[in-house]
Amino acid sequence: MIFFYFYAETTMAYHSDDEISVDLFILRPIFRYFDVCKKHGILPNKAILAELFKAKLKNARHEVSSLVVLLDDLKDVDYYPLLDLLMEIDSSEIDAVDMINRSSCVLSGERVSSLLRAVNKKLQVVDVRDISFGKDFLLDLSRQGLTCQVLNLRSSHFRKLKMVGKFVQMHVLNLDFSASLTSFREDCFACMPNLKSLSLCETRIANLWTTSAALSKLPSLVELRFQNCLLCSDTGSSPVSSWNKVNEDMDSKSHRDIGLYIELPSLNGEAIPYLPSGIEYEDMNDYDANHDVRSTAEDSSDDSEFDFSGHRQDFSLMELLPDLPRGWNQLVDQQNEISFGTLDMQDEDQFSPGSSNSRHPSYIASKKYISRHPSPICYEKHYRDYMIASLPNLKVLDNLHIQKVDRETANDSFRRHFEYLPYNMNNKESVVSILQKREVRASPTRTHTSKKKFSYASRKSQHFYSRSLSAAKVGSSTWPTLRPLSVLSSISRDERRSFRPRQFEYHPSESSLMAFGTLDGEVVVVNHESEKIVSYIPSLGAMNSVLGLCWLKKYPSKLIAGSDNGSLRLYDVQSTPTISRGIYHTPVTFDEFDQLTSVHVNSIDELFLASGYSRHVALYDISSGRRLQVFADMHREHINVIKFSNHSPSLFATSSFDRDVKLWDLRQKPNRPCYTASSSRGNVMVCFSPDDHYLLVSAIDNEVKQLLAVDGRLHLDFAIASTGSSQNYTRSYYMNGRDYVISGSCDEHVVRICCARTGRRLRDVSLEGKGSGTSMFVQSLRGDPFRDFNLSILAAYIRPCSSSEIVKVTFSQILFSEINTNVYQSFLKDT
Repeated sequence: MIFFYFYAETTMAYHSDDEISVDLFILRPIFRYFDVCKKHGILPNKAILAELFKAKLKNARHEVSSLVVLLDDLKDVDYYPLLDLLMEIDSSEIDAVDMINRSSCVLSGERVSSLLRAVNKKLQVVDVRDISFGKDFLLDLSRQGLTCQVLNLRSSHFRKLKMVGKFVQMHVLNLDFSASLTSFREDCFACMPNLKSLSLCETRIANLWTTSAALSKLPSLVELRFQNCLLCSDTGSSPVSSWNKVNEDMDSKSHRDIGLYIELPSLNGEAIPYLPSGIEYEDMNDYDANHDVRSTAEDSSDDSEFDFSGHRQDFSLMELLPDLPRGWNQLVDQQNEISFGTLDMQDEDQFSPGSSNSRHPSYIASKKYISRHPSPICYEKHYRDYMIASLPNLKVLDNLHIQKVDRETANDSFRRHFEYLPYNMNNKESVVSILQKREVRASPTRTHTSKKKFSYASRKSQHFYSRSLSAAKVGSSTWPTLRPLSVLSSISRDERRSFRPRQFEYHPSESSLMAFGTLDGEVVVVNHESEKIVSYIPSLGAMNSVLGLCWLKKYPSKLIAGSDNGSLRLYDVQSTPTISRGIYHTPVTFDEFDQLTSVHVNSIDELFLASGYSRHVALYDISSGRRLQVFADMHREHINVIKFSNHSPSLFATSSFDRDVKLWDLRQKPNRPCYTASSSRGNVMVCFSPDDHYLLVSAIDNEVKQLLAVDGRLHLDFAIASTGSSQNYTRSYYMNGRDYVISGSCDEHVVRICCARTGRRLRDVSLEGKGSGTSMFVQSLRGDPFRDFNLSILAAYIRPCSSSEIVKVTFSQILFSEINTNVYQSFLKDT
């Protein structure tokens, strides 16, 4: 009590009687704090007393009185008195409570959670560093929710955001510098109906589709930020002036600026909370990098929503984002002026005459901005247009106001560059509805005179309904299902180990079978539905890494395997047992092809070709096992991939790092190619479309083009953004017949799905590693030939000690219990 009276007397000496009127009613929370301290037998915390008195002074001036609790100043003995005080705060004269944690805190995460929940309606700002409290604190916060209006979790350790608790009162959420945050769970924002402002600068968020789908669950969201765009001017201010305000009251508080200014909604509801654009984030390193953090020892599980595997001291973007492509470091390091068009990743012809944006070209061209603290999603092509078109209620993106013309331009750009649903469908429809329509229209209630007309209409409608069903599957969820193919070998009763796949191929006629070759020279045939091994072929010391696999079509039990040491063998998997039986039949062996990288069998199973790290191609006869011929110097550099056409047994294509793709005909003794098509970079691979109408060519760093197979003319450039890396080897294949193209690169963790007819992007599939620093990259991929919008990815981890794995991807999220099984099976049979 002596301290309180001394403090009150000293403070009031600086204010006149006209300014401050203090009575016992106003001082009641302070007296209450003394009572609870006496009850627990401890001295009052001076910092809490100071903040209580400041709140009372503001109350006396008829200002908003806010109690600021600086968690850094608390000790364990202060916990119970403060908890008792906060539990009664709703009935006191204090208008709001702010809970701030700026550096280290001795309180446990459990106790901090209790303090946060002790305040109900009056909890205003929560600003904490989860590094002090660990995984359990974040888990509790995510599941239980908070009643605060502003939640500042900058530098949090979320990995997959899943805030399913109730955050009904929250207006602002700041997750800037959350360097582990890669994605959102599907319903992570479902309990935030009043969230208006969200900031996600310098995270690892990269996927446009899952991000926009998650954000669409926020009905009140008007401000969004993945980067901090500043207007280039003498003042360096932001183009959104209201975001430049700095709360002057924060300077008078006992803590530094929390990095998030909010003007809470007034009683009439006209005020809108804003995020600051001019903040320098100098307080990113406020906490002591050397103090002993209790959570750093916590391991991140394979599917963990959090990552406390390490404590970062340097917040450089390139170090925070280890899975950024190597070429992006130039973009990140360039903190120079960039134009509006460059910032939005839009084509140069966007402002050309005749475009929807040509009405204001001078206004837009004159604006230049600096982008600071961008997340990887900002580097996606047409990022700004996509977000604006996907979030119709958004008013401000990256500090830039969204005008009517911006939204019109964005909608037009979205239609030109993206597919909302497969096959250009405009509206989502349930599978049940499609099947019902199909049954009604297929009902045989037709007159005899209209049989011919109905037969034609029925055939046409079956194709339409098949595509509609595919669109419904993809539209049912933006989040695809990713499941690693789990196949374990049993060497003995006591020993089991996993395989290390290096190449794989679906079976051409058995929908459940897949073959993969390993880094150890093994060939494994597996039922990829049941994950059971059908046949196992050991290396027997003869093979190294299996790089080439090809099934025979007329003899579906046979396949050819080639390894990097040149070994070539033909196996019959029907005569090759599983591991447990341990009896192996002698395969057919062919003459070796040194440094082999690719093998392929022609359409009638008579011949196969081999290519590799040379300029030559070898032709083999399958029935005799002889090498028939070596075609020398077909390219100027080595030939990475060779492919026969799917229907003509004599036509084949070669792709080389000399930047050329060539079509050859064995009937003409391939001394000269039928034609040559060139890329701007070295070609990684080539393949024919299933009907042989097109050639799909993939060159280094996302240069993917579709050529007319008849003469090599360019049919379609998919215009995938490059990363700047000369080691970003890109591979692309067809999916759903020839309807779609899937493309992935070895320096990136994403597979892009594009329409093969228009080139528009349908979806991106993002691979996520197991914890921090274990990012995954695309080594190879294939579309499932029997299931629409199903594919498999050979994914490799960035860590050398981690093995690669085959990941199965499906977009089907249908609840088949809701569908009449007989109707569905009938539909599949007809289509």
